[in-house]
Order: sequence, then structure tokens, then C-alpha cells
Amino acid sequence: MSINEKDMRAAVSAGILNEAQAASVLALAQERQSHRQETLAKEEPFELFKGFNEIFIVVGLVVLYGGWLGITGFQFAISKIIGNGDGLGLSVIGMVGVALGAAYFTLKRRMVAPSNALTVMAAISGAQFSMSAAAQMDLSDSGEATLILALLSSILMGWYLIFRIPFSMALVALSLFATALSFTVFQGAEFNSIKDLFLLSNDGPFAWITFALGVIGFAVAMSFDMSDPHRVSRRSATGFYLHIVAAPAIVNTVALTLFEVDSNASYGALICVLAALSVVSIVIDRRSFLVAGVGYTVALSFVFADGSGAAWSILFLGALLVVLGAQWERLRGSIMRAIPAFPGKVHLPPHGA
Repeated sequence: MSINEKDMRAAVSAGILNEAQAASVLALAQERQSHRQETLAKEEPFELFKGFNEIFIVVGLVVLYGGWLGITGFQFAISKIIGNGDGLGLSVIGMVGVALGAAYFTLKRRMVAPSNALTVMAAISGAQFSMSAAAQMDLSDSGEATLILALLSSILMGWYLIFRIPFSMALVALSLFATALSFTVFQGAEFNSIKDLFLLSNDGPFAWITFALGVIGFAVAMSFDMSDPHRVSRRSATGFYLHIVAAPAIVNTVALTLFEVDSNASYGALICVLAALSVVSIVIDRRSFLVAGVGYTVALSFVFADGSGAAWSILFLGALLVVLGAQWERLRGSIMRAIPAFPGKVHLPPHGA
């Protein structure tokens, strides 16, 4: 059921809404409709900057912050060595300056690229603050690393809650992931190589942590997506960045574990898994989830896998992406009509005829 202009006039006549409220609702409905039509034309929306002026401002911000780091770098190094409080004060000054920039460029000007750049600068200042705070305590190397990452995660989460910059949620997810891994090492687990992060068959819990956090990240991303099915707000953009982080954690742990087995059965299982993930990506209308997962898998497969079976699997992945990219909307419409109603289906992006 949809509400049209006549319904709004009736609501005004009945005293439910006044004319200003009715006009605002109609304007919002028209804006959402135009955004959705734009989305169908552009497919999955993605925006790094709105104009070259944003790039100009980013360059200025980078030069300005680079100068600040150059001035304060020596003091940070001394603070780390002798454990005094200079680093804490300087990092707080840096974070305040970055926050003032975000208050203007993010909250007032609503700029995309400067907001993302300021988020990275906030992460650097947060890392400086965390390292300076950890230097004041007598901790082991793994304990100090865990404290630094935990403090950084808290700072980045606070940054997101204040400024609601979608990109910052990706940094929050990455910092929480690093914190969990560091805490695991602090508890006595042995980390030998990067393979431990992705191979479920290896000894140790690291790959299982990667997979579990990827699933959690995917669930959080879907909560953002389903709260904005028309993708007209920053919530869907936040979901986009979380999918970019969650997809490699989920896909890589499964795909690279199967690559490591290096048998025809494992490559067949890999194709089935990726086909299932493709259907999931189509249903949630997120190309970014599939591209991020498959992209990292292909890159890391050259490191982990041997033999012609891996090459055939990569060939299949390339063909799959090309076909999906060419027929995405048509495939999605067919799949969404074919699958029965399930909880949350109405909160997914609308599909074409």
C-alpha cells in the first residue's frame, strides 16, 4: 500500500497533519523516489567525493596534518622512550584539531572526501594517544599492543557516534578485529604466519576468529542496510563499508582453506560456496560484498594455492563476475520473485520487474 497526494490532502482536512507537515512528507517521498530511480540507473551507489573542490581540501588537510606530525613526531618518540606525558597532551591537541575540522567539513558542509580523510587523521591521533597511554604502564609487548588497540577501537567508535561518517565504521571493524587477535596472542596463542588468519585447518584459533568476526560484521552491515532499503542515507553507506571488511573475512577463510587442500573435490566445493555467496549478494543487492570477498581470494590464492585446479577456479570466478555484472538486475528480479517471503524480505532493496 502506498500513500499518494490525495491521502495527504485528506489527512490535512481531517486535522491529522497540517499543511507544512504534509508538504514535508510529500517532498521526502518524492526525494526517496528520485533517489531510488537514480540508484536503479547507477546500480549500487558509491561516492568517494562530490567534486574536485573536495580533493583540493583533502590535499590541504593532508599537508596541514603532515606538518603537525613533522613538528610533533620527535616529541612522540621521546615520550615513548622515557614514558613522560608529552605524547598524551600532543595527541589530545591533534584529536581536538581534527574534530574541529570534522565539525565544519562533516557536520556543516557534508563533504565526503574531507570527512574520510579526517577519519584517517583521527585514527592516527588516536593511535598516538593510545601508544602514549600504554607507555605509562609496565606491560608486556602483547599486553601493550592489546591495550593500544582497545583504546583505539574505543576512540574510533566515539568518532563514529559523534560524526556518523560511514567510512569510520570500517576502521572500527578493523581495529576490533586487530584487538581480538592481539588479545588472543596475549592469552598465550602462538601466531606464526599470515596463513593462521585464514586457514581453518591450521592449529590455533585465529582463522576461526576471523570467520566469526566476519559473520558478526555481516550481520551488523545488514542491520544498517535493512534500516535504509532505498539507500538514501548514510546508514546504507555505513553498511557498504562494513561489507567491504566482512566479506574478505568470511570468503577468504573458506576459499583459502579449500585452496590449501588442492584437490578436485575441494575446488568443486569452492565453486559451490561461491555460487551460494553470489545468490546471497544478489538477494541483499550488494555487489561490494562479492567483489571484496572474491577480489581478496584471487589475490591471496596466488600465495596459498598451487596447481591447475586453482587456475580453473580463478577462471570461473572471473566469468562469474562478468555474467553477474551484465545481468544483475534481471537475475535479482527473478530470484526475488522465486524465493518465498521470509522475515526481513520487505526491508531489502526493491527489485525490478
